[in-house]
Amino acid sequence: MFKVTPNPPDTEPTPSPFDKAAKRVLDFYLKPDPETDPPPGQLFTVVNGIDTECLLANLSETLASADAMISDLAFELEGSRRHVALGIQQLIELGGLLANRALDNGDPR
Repeated sequence: MFKVTPNPPDTEPTPSPFDKAAKRVLDFYLKPDPETDPPPGQLFTVVNGIDTECLLANLSETLASADAMISDLAFELEGSRRHVALGIQQLIELGGLLANRALDNGDPR
């Protein structure tokens, strides 16, 4: 028997309400918002809406990591380079102390 319609049909299927809803959900979570795109050349960003306590806690951890790295480096150096590394370590430690005091002064959740 001869088929009148091509196999498969040439018409595109109409999207169901489920397909439309799934596309909206995926776009919401995965498609970046063009208004919040970082400027070209910017590699790192901080997510909007993060509370100050979380930001300060992450700052404190980052400074602690930098302190450990510069401490290891300082003890491998000699002379004026070692003094520069130890000065950087003191600045990092001071930044960590300030961040921790800001965390202590912050309002608890």
